[in-house]
Amino acid sequence: MTTMARHGTREQWLAARRELLKAEKEHTQRGDELARMRRELPWVRVEKDYRLDTADGKASLKDLFRGRSQLLVYHFMFGPDYRAGCPSCSAIADGFNGFVLHLAHHDVMLWAVSRAPLAKLQAYERRMGWTFPWASSFESDFNYDYGVAFTEEQQRSGTVEHNYRAMATRSELRDEDIVAVYGTDSLTMTREAPGMSAFALEDGSVYHTYSAYVRGLDSLWGMYQWLDRAPKGRNEQMVQGMGDLHGSGWYRRHDEYEEG
Repeated sequence: MTTMARHGTREQWLAARRELLKAEKEHTQRGDELARMRRELPWVRVEKDYRLDTADGKASLKDLFRGRSQLLVYHFMFGPDYRAGCPSCSAIADGFNGFVLHLAHHDVMLWAVSRAPLAKLQAYERRMGWTFPWASSFESDFNYDYGVAFTEEQQRSGTVEHNYRAMATRSELRDEDIVAVYGTDSLTMTREAPGMSAFALEDGSVYHTYSAYVRGLDSLWGMYQWLDRAPKGRNEQMVQGMGDLHGSGWYRRHDEYEEG
């Protein structure tokens, strides 16, 4: 939504800015408290032996840690029938190359995981110029078990469990728009959803510690953090469908913008 500009003097701006600073400090302190609450969630042991496809061959969830004790997984929306990755997920992933190295030196591995076959992921990875680790869960229950993929049967039921609540499977997006962006129809597109999950490795066992979906991903989107500080904010017009936020032309994959 575009913010209407209110003109004023430097003195008026400074007084308003000091009031805002109080609110920002409260927000920061609340954010610190939420981070502590996330860390205090109980750890749930992962019993299933997931097998994922990686550039180095088949890998278990434990293998993805690569010697670290913590694992962050971004559930990248890229279904087997997609022609390309979700634009929203792609915009988020554009930042991964820069900080994946820093995380690895902070005892944290970051991976993207998608249901599309590995060859399709690798082709898109080359197109986008990405180098962060990306695994395919094409022949695995991983995405289904962590709430970011749904079967046709679940979809036909009218509701699915997503973001810890029942969510309607109906999409408000037009099929022609979906085909243009994803290369598939809306029903196929909405069988995938974005999210992130955190895992810990302790005494040889893997534990699930946290997952977030929908608006819980906003803070991971570096572009949003900058736009929230720009004069007009996100300036977005969004059509919200199940499991996806599809931008109405205001952002695209980074190689799809017109020059200028």
